[in-house]
Amino acid sequence: MTLVPITYKGGVYRHDEILDLIDDLGGYVIQKHHLAQEVVLQCLVPKEDIEYLRTVARPLAGEVIEAPLVGTEIAVVSPSLEIHHLPHTSCDVAEYLRRVGAKTNVIGLSRGFGKRIANLNIEERDVINEHDCAVYLLGNFEECIKEKLPTLRRGITVPVIVAGAPSKERLQAIIDPPAEGYVGDLGRVAHRMRKEEELDPLDRVVEEVSRVLSAYREEIAKDPLSISPARLMVILDEKLQITAESTHPTPITVQIAGLRVKVAYETYAEQLRALEIEEGVTVGDVAEVLPSRMRNYIWLKIRPFSETNIMV
Repeated sequence: MTLVPITYKGGVYRHDEILDLIDDLGGYVIQKHHLAQEVVLQCLVPKEDIEYLRTVARPLAGEVIEAPLVGTEIAVVSPSLEIHHLPHTSCDVAEYLRRVGAKTNVIGLSRGFGKRIANLNIEERDVINEHDCAVYLLGNFEECIKEKLPTLRRGITVPVIVAGAPSKERLQAIIDPPAEGYVGDLGRVAHRMRKEEELDPLDRVVEEVSRVLSAYREEIAKDPLSISPARLMVILDEKLQITAESTHPTPITVQIAGLRVKVAYETYAEQLRALEIEEGVTVGDVAEVLPSRMRNYIWLKIRPFSETNIMV
């Protein structure tokens, strides 16, 4: 069964029927938003059941939309926290990725400015590597991008998408070793991008990130995960009541190959490792329970079947 990401938008009235249907079909609700009298559900549902879900949703004035980045967490990386690099383009890219389902974190580097002194510290490297991919927003000048990028991506193991003012062809020509994705004609902008012609680069960011993460999913599928991240999220929430006891909008963030659980590592790590998923199988058997470099959260990195010989 192949689960695909979608967003459901509809009224609050009878939306519990949609929730029950998604559960009956074997799907998962990643996140739920109440906006006045509207409800928005970010979900993973079986591919073959999408049309049936649309049929059920139509009488309820609900809409089922493809959202390719639901269930992903993306780092949007800016060379510095100064107005020279932030906030306009970084905020626009982060917000646009959220609209198609991604959870985004903007990361401003402490030493990312200047061709000669640009650097990436260990904490920044580790935080970026806890995401599914990283979108680097590198400004207007070819020479600057060429000189700085090798340093700013040193030690990064997740797929990298590079965006800058030069064309995509020029970015491909000057970047060595190659990045996984390129978005040209997206440099520094001194205002929020609202005009129609300004939204085209943002659409291309979504397309390129979707393409890169689809290839990443295909690579993972060659050696499947021991448990689906969405299923593990549901199990953790049911047994530990994390969402009910948290004020965070996303207490458990789903990734392609793991979860970020926003509870204290020192308090919950051993409890998570010992938590039983099925008879005789614990979370520690199928996932690494690691301290996140983002605050004091927990990062669960799910092991592939080849390592555990377990599939739940």
